[in-house]
Amino acid sequence: MTRIIITGSKGRMGRMLIACAGQHPDLEVVGQMDLGDDLRPILDQAQVVIDFSSHSATPGIAALCAERDKAIVIGTTGHSEEERQSVTACSAKIPMVFSANYSTGVNALFWLTRRAAEILGPNYDLEVVEMHHRLKRDAPSGTAKTLAEILAAVRRQDLENALRHGRKGIVGERTSEEIGMHSLRGGDVIGDHTVIFAGIGERLELTHKASSRETLANGALRAALWVLQQRAGLYDMQDVLGLK
Repeated sequence: MTRIIITGSKGRMGRMLIACAGQHPDLEVVGQMDLGDDLRPILDQAQVVIDFSSHSATPGIAALCAERDKAIVIGTTGHSEEERQSVTACSAKIPMVFSANYSTGVNALFWLTRRAAEILGPNYDLEVVEMHHRLKRDAPSGTAKTLAEILAAVRRQDLENALRHGRKGIVGERTSEEIGMHSLRGGDVIGDHTVIFAGIGERLELTHKASSRETLANGALRAALWVLQQRAGLYDMQDVLGLK
């Protein structure tokens, strides 16, 4: 039996994780923590922490896990570069899964995006479009950022210079180096992501649409079972699924 603590337990994903864990015979939730709760007194009861709290809380949670030698699965997004470096530094001491999205389908999208970019080559214009519910605070989504990072890596581009967030006014012709990024917000959309490869005479679009957070929760729980078998290091859901 794998004992887990869920941080961010009162949020949308936290509640779904608790519900899904209750249906999993190999998992036991020994702690449900949220804003203002002290993780220290109960941390030693668990083997893995699943963190869906907030980008600002994650560095402290990861540091505490590293101090107590506990594995961690991280699902928060919107981190600053400083926060991300602080979190990933802890992977030198503990096994850590840090992924923008725990959906199996989205991780297939990551893989397909890389392969399509490799196959199609440089003569296609690249655009990423994402949509989420009205309550999402960060933009673009962590998944959309990962998609853009994949595209930039295949083309050996510096993403910071290549990324174009929307367009307004007389911006001139689109350059071949641009990677367009567009964030839509509204209603209760859980998460839609599309990667567009626009060529002359044809267009390829890869799309994933999430209709329930259950797929994300089950993926994170799968990662929690997997990470316990790993050495200290930084992993993502592609590693969990064996897609690398």
